[in-house]
Amino acid sequence: MIIACCTDLAGKVRGKAFPACQFDVRQKRGVGWTPTNVQITCFDAIAESPFGALGDLLLIPDETARVRVVLEDDGTAEHFVLGDIKHTDGRPWELCTRSILKSALERLERLTGLTLYGAFEHEFQFRSGPSRLGEAYTTAGFRRAREFAETLLAATRSVGLEPDTFMKEYGSGQYEVTTAPAHGVAIADQATILRELVRLVGERLERPVTFTPIRDPASVGNGVHIHLSFLDRAGKPSTYDPNGAHGLGRHAGQFVAGILKYLDAIIAITAPSVVSYLRLTPHRWSAAFNNLGFRDREASVRICPVSDLSDIAKASQFNFEFRAGDAAASPHLQLAAIVHAGAQGIEEELEAPQATQEDLSLLDAGALRARGYVRLPQTLDEALNRFRSNAVVTSWFPVGFADVYVMHKKGEQAYLGERNHEEICALYEQVY
Repeated sequence: MIIACCTDLAGKVRGKAFPACQFDVRQKRGVGWTPTNVQITCFDAIAESPFGALGDLLLIPDETARVRVVLEDDGTAEHFVLGDIKHTDGRPWELCTRSILKSALERLERLTGLTLYGAFEHEFQFRSGPSRLGEAYTTAGFRRAREFAETLLAATRSVGLEPDTFMKEYGSGQYEVTTAPAHGVAIADQATILRELVRLVGERLERPVTFTPIRDPASVGNGVHIHLSFLDRAGKPSTYDPNGAHGLGRHAGQFVAGILKYLDAIIAITAPSVVSYLRLTPHRWSAAFNNLGFRDREASVRICPVSDLSDIAKASQFNFEFRAGDAAASPHLQLAAIVHAGAQGIEEELEAPQATQEDLSLLDAGALRARGYVRLPQTLDEALNRFRSNAVVTSWFPVGFADVYVMHKKGEQAYLGERNHEEICALYEQVY
């Protein structure tokens, strides 16, 4: 069997299996899908749906996003393929996250002739096992996960992903995994595939994992950092300009400016859970303001360092990192929001922002406003309100998307009821 699947508004990977021998015909006719599936929240409750029991769709598998892996000493294959949701006449469905990303990438290429090149950096935690002091970033901490890391590395290579790094992170049982960059929609495809492989390896080794934004309000969180750069039509790097602000070329500077201008309205998509806002606070090495930082890990967008010692040219090394996101989001939808915001900055010909070199949490609202900064939303409710009320941002998405998305998130919140932060964190840890 092979599972045709997609990422949805809950950031989950859902799908339907069919015999693998039918793959060729299913690429044409797909598998049946139901519109109201989009309103299944991460807690398996169905939020208010404009579709009810009506309608039919097709989930069409994409050969370029097909995965088959057999772990050592286990004969069972993990076999799935990402795809696009379409109407029965072949039109992209308005709420298909992968189609929304494709549309954003097409907008960027029309404007600039540039294609996106990048990768997601994932943090996760093991849900079980003793917590030991003194293991942050250590070889001892790595050894405790070596079997997991080696098995994951083999799995990623076997499906065509190029492993990059694996490290013991700061938090209890927390690790980080990265892969090499990809082009266009494959950036989000590979992020989705990597998460699924991490979960698969964890299950097979009886070491379950969670990508939840935060397990404990008093502890560190798990972020998703998205590294981005541009290639021109000839495939040459087109992000770096030694004479540009902080090394950003003209389009790159405008793109970053667009992200920061519209960040407070897209964060409902990039950090979409109730507990996301327990993590997005000052002094957590996450993001709390719409600022650019030069090698600053508390900035929402960070200019990453280049090394004079590297054998790789500076223009090929140079990239910027979006830090105001987490794994409660669909990688496809998350990246689409970022690309649209950046493209808007290019259309508006915004100036490249200046990088901050101070603690913005020490400034009052007036001082922030005078310098063009805003405190990012501090609750999901506030984030949804800023998203829904920003006509420019909602116009990037298909008609009806904003209303359905907000209804979905309201349904997620309704499930949580009056639970306290600790109880809510425990629920998100379970589902992510």
